Amino acid sequence: MSRVDDLPRRTRPQTGTLPPPRALPPSLAGNPTLPYPAIAQELSALRLQIPGVHGCVLGGVDGLLVTHNLQNGADPDDLAALAATTYGLGRQVGLRLGQGDFQQSTVRNAGGYLSVYAINGQALLAVVGTDSINVARLHLHAPATAAKLAELLDGVSPTTS
Repeated sequence: MSRVDDLPRRTRPQTGTLPPPRALPPSLAGNPTLPYPAIAQELSALRLQIPGVHGCVLGGVDGLLVTHNLQNGADPDDLAALAATTYGLGRQVGLRLGQGDFQQSTVRNAGGYLSVYAINGQALLAVVGTDSINVARLHLHAPATAAKLAELLDGVSPTTS
């Protein structure tokens, strides 16, 4: 029988410090100045370019839904929150490893994929796909879609709550 004192311990103290937490930018959720038709066109184009994509979610880094085109019955508010969680984890990995800002993360499950792409400091693109989706093709097209979305969101005036 093992005693608590026999458990392995970290022998080397952690070095370095993390930067202070950064304040979240103003939320894009519910912003009436967003170019929703142009955003919808970009999300639809990505969904149609890649067979197996169930839909896309545009969410804020705050976890709030901006818009979506999901076709599989998944809750878009939940996916926006999951995208922000994925972003937060990826951001911390980048900080701790000194690898820079979050760009993309993909989660594979038994029945499909969720890929999250950084659009800018405010927004994330989440793409939901089947298990048969061509992930390499998705990773080829989604960053270009994220760049187009960044252009559409550039200069959008923040809403005041």
